[in-house]
Parts: sequence; C-alpha cells; structure tokens
Amino acid sequence: MYTASSIFLKTLADAGITHAFVNWGSDHPGILEDLQRQRGENGVTELQIITCPNEMVALSAAQGYGQVAGKPAAVIVHVDVGTQALAGAVHNANCSRTPVLIYAGASPFSSGGEHKGGRNEFIMWLQDIPDQSQIVRQYMRYTGEFYSAATIPHVVHRGLQFAASEPKGPIYLWARREIMEQEVEQSLFENINTSLVKSPSVEPSALTPDVARRIALALLHAENPLIITSRLGRNRHAIPPLVNLSKLLSIPIISTIAQTLNCPFSHQYNLGVTYLYRGSHTSHLASADVILVIDCDLPWIPNNEAPSSSARVFIIDGGDPLFEKVGYSNFPAEAICRADAQASLIQLALVVEEADRQAQSMGKAAAIGSKSIRDRGLRLAQEYESQVKAWDALEGTYPRIVTNAAESSLDVPNLLGTVRKAIQKMTPSKGQKTLILNEAITNYPIVWGHMRPEIPGSYFTAGGGSLGWGLGAAVGAHLSSAVNKSEQELSVLIVGDGCFMFGVPTTAFWMARKYQTPFLTIILNNGGWRAPKASLLGVHPTGYGSAASIHDLTTGFGPHFPEYSEIAVAASSGWAWGRKIGVGEFAGLDALEKSVEEAIKVVLEEKRCAVLDCVLAEPV
Repeated sequence: MYTASSIFLKTLADAGITHAFVNWGSDHPGILEDLQRQRGENGVTELQIITCPNEMVALSAAQGYGQVAGKPAAVIVHVDVGTQALAGAVHNANCSRTPVLIYAGASPFSSGGEHKGGRNEFIMWLQDIPDQSQIVRQYMRYTGEFYSAATIPHVVHRGLQFAASEPKGPIYLWARREIMEQEVEQSLFENINTSLVKSPSVEPSALTPDVARRIALALLHAENPLIITSRLGRNRHAIPPLVNLSKLLSIPIISTIAQTLNCPFSHQYNLGVTYLYRGSHTSHLASADVILVIDCDLPWIPNNEAPSSSARVFIIDGGDPLFEKVGYSNFPAEAICRADAQASLIQLALVVEEADRQAQSMGKAAAIGSKSIRDRGLRLAQEYESQVKAWDALEGTYPRIVTNAAESSLDVPNLLGTVRKAIQKMTPSKGQKTLILNEAITNYPIVWGHMRPEIPGSYFTAGGGSLGWGLGAAVGAHLSSAVNKSEQELSVLIVGDGCFMFGVPTTAFWMARKYQTPFLTIILNNGGWRAPKASLLGVHPTGYGSAASIHDLTTGFGPHFPEYSEIAVAASSGWAWGRKIGVGEFAGLDALEKSVEEAIKVVLEEKRCAVLDCVLAEPV
C-alpha cells in the first residue's frame, strides 16, 4: 500500500536529498509506516534517517551538512511545538543562506472518523494553532502546504527551487495528518515524479557591461582600493577569481563577520577577518578611495569605523543586495548590483585587462604591473608578514607559571597554535584536509589567525547570531563528507563554553556515537559568557558594571563549573574521550601538547569523538 507519505519520501529522494534529520511525533504515522515498508521491501530506506532528540540540533546538523555539501538535507519535526523547538537554528540557516528543507505535520482537521488519520489523541486539540507556518515564515525562502497526495511533488520541487536559488536558504513545508495518510494507486506512486517539468534553480547573473566597466576602471585607477566580503567562499569557485583580481591590482581583502573561508590564509594581500568591534577594522578602510563590497553581510559599523565620505563604494550581492528581510540596513554606494560573485570577478578582471590594453594601444602607460601597483603589493606583503610574525610570537610565548592548581595560565593563541601544529604533524595532508568549525564568539577572529585555514570549504561559522550551532553542525558536516566522498581527514570544532551548553551536548554526542561521526572539540572555557560584558562596555564604558566580574554581572558560570568533557563521555555511554586541561594534573605546556596529540589520535585512529575542556586564564 502506498500513501501520500510514500510520495513525499520518494519525491525527496528523487530530488537528490540523501539525509533526513528527524524528531518524530503523532503527525508522522504515514511516514514511519512507509519507511518500514521500504525496509521490508528493500532492506534499507531511500533516505538515511538520522534520529535527533532535539530539534535545534537537528536543524544545526542539517545546516552543517548543507554548508559542506552545498545542497539541502531534510529536517522533519513535530507540529507546532517541534517547529518552535527548531529555535535559533532557524535564524542561523536563514542568515547563512544554507539550503534546508523543513517538514512538519500538523494536527488533523477531522475528529469523527471521516478520514483516515483523524484526531485520536487529546494533544491534537491543543496543538491546532491558527497559522503554524507563521512561526517561521519570516525566516523562510518559501512556505507551502500539501493539499493532496498528487500535488506533493509540485510543492516540494517549487520549495527546493527557492532553497537552491540565491539567496539560498531554508524552506518550510507542512501538512495535516489526513493528507499524509491518503492512499494512492501503485501506478501513481511509480510515475508521480516522471511527469514533472524540471524545476532548476535560477541561474546566476553577471554584471551589466556598463557597470562592470565602471567598477573595473575605478579599481584599476584607485590609489587605495579595498575588497570586503563575508560569504563569497560559499561558492568555492569564486575564490580563485577573487585572488586573481587581488593579485592583478594588488588589492587587499578583508573578511568581515566571515561565514566561511573567502580567501586562503597564505594570500599575502589577505588582511584576515574582523568582527567589527570598535578599533578592529583594517586601517585600510579609512584610506580606501575605492571599495568593492561583494557578498558581504556587513562591511563596517558606521558608529565604529567607516570609510571616507569621498570613497567610491560598489556593492555586489548574488541574491539580496538590499537585504530585504533586514529591518534596517543602509550603506551608501555608487552602484548596488544583484550579480554572482564568481561571474562578476571574472568579468572585472577581463575588463581591467582589456581597458589596460586599450590604454596602451593609445600610447598610455600600462597600469597593470605599474610601479604604483607593485609598490602597493610590496607594502601589503610586508604588512601580512608582520601580522603573521606577531601571531607566531603569541603562540610561542607560553603564559606565566601559576602555583595554584585550580588557576589556569592557558591562553587562546598558545592553545590554538598547539592544536594547529599537532594537526599538521599528525595528518597525512599536514592539516590541509581539516575542517574547522568556529563558534568561539568573542574569540572568532583569533581562531582565524591561529588555525590559518587554506582550502576552500575548510572553514565555517554559524553565519548568524544564535549560539549552539557547532555541535550539531559537526555531526552533519561529517555525514556530508562521507556521502559526498570528501577527502576530509579531521573535523575540529572550536567552541566557547557557553556555546557548548547551548549546543545540547547530550543530544549531539549521542548522535555522534550512533551515526559514527567522530570529531575533535576544543572548548575555550573562559568561565561564562564574555560577550555581554563586552556589550556593556560598549555602551557604559565607565559605568557601574565596567569594573565588575562576569560572575558579579551574572554572565559567569562559577563557582561550580560543569565538567564539560564528562558530559560528552556520559552522553555517548563512554564512547567519547574527554579531558580537562590547563589546571590540575594537566596544567603546563607539556601537558597541553601531549593532551592535544592524544585527542587527535583518538579521533583519527580510534574514530571516536574527543573533547578537550581548555580552562583559560582569567583576563587580567
């Protein structure tokens, strides 16, 4: 027997979806029944079903999967309450522009036996709300309801068109239980998707010739050009054209609130990353006369640092240059373009080269390769080398020795430098095939400077502001790598202690064991939430709270701190390996190096999760 649920699952598989991260409920009998039919007939289900005892972890895992794979996974949750329990992961999927298909059932609409699947449990009255999809609609690219078995494929494919077209993002589909229990003939089930018109995503567009020439000439003749991006590297093929244009004209690149690796760490015109705290933006912003803002969420904060009022600013975004779902966002520019980053950067380089050839044919001096451009490149390379040396110096100087066994002297640069060097030592690729997931919050930019990602697709953040993404994302990213035959050797999550708790570690490490997704977790344990104190100082720099500790401000977790690594061990029934370092018997440089190497060995050789709870020194 086949039902609408059979058609739904078949449509997902036919559309190329391989994984469904699920949290089952009373709205899913038809889906559960058809999955069991598949097991009985085929031995396996077409979709790999990943049980997730927490909905936010489920969606975070699907986001991690989508960020690495570049294609959507499915998330299945329970009516209105499961939709609400997706929580801040909805925000992250939206802000990171990650394609995800979310499905939820809904309370049945009948209660007197009129239809199969009608109400038969008390909770179905309490969960029947007026507009279930409204809970998440403002974060979705598309919301759709199934009204009949025969039209399910049309709704799914229309939704996936939105999910896969820029700006990519999550979609939300839902149906009443009676709909999903509708019985269908075998012929309809077998042929349901073959008659569908193909539903491709929207093809990326390029710049118009006029604006491409205007931007190219501005960059060509600029004295202090600058490129700013946040998420260009979501399309890994856009990175080589970015680096090419940067090299061609000696243009520095800065990543603001970076979602992913946009430029290899080793590129000498790479200024690194900034999260736009006051005083943290590049000094090149103030002196820039031409600024190309491309696939960027926020180029600067006007109240902190801003470019000169005379600077020529050009904004390019592949899907949403006006940020239509952001309440307030306004950055003055000479031109704002909806165009694909990869196509635009290739265009700009070609136009620059052609314009330079035309100038030379008219007897003018070449701009490309000119002394001014070469000199700018030398200055940028020297700046880059100085910055790397400064980071190296921080890594090489182990902090002060402490006599109190409960007090740590561990700092983030030394810790992460040790982790990076151990990975280079212990992996066949010398760290080149390591995936880095960064949820370090106040230490976001420090992770970049000391982990030094190099390969496109090897570095991700949540992309949004809801904490707790990392643990679920690590599970989903590992599953994605396995399915897509990635050559990834090691996954490393670097996470603050607050984010670790937000990430529901009991669920995440239970999933990691069940689905064999080993990864290394580095917890930057600074005793609580440091970000609220920083926000307080930004508004009240000399106020009552300015001299208070995080514990006085109630943003600290002391004096009785959780044993974070033991949570992972317990959640996985002893499968995960864990250790607290920086204090007690595992204090000191020797213990740090040995513990890091032991943890990496557990992941690489034993294929188990390893958790290092790294107690950091209290800020002076």
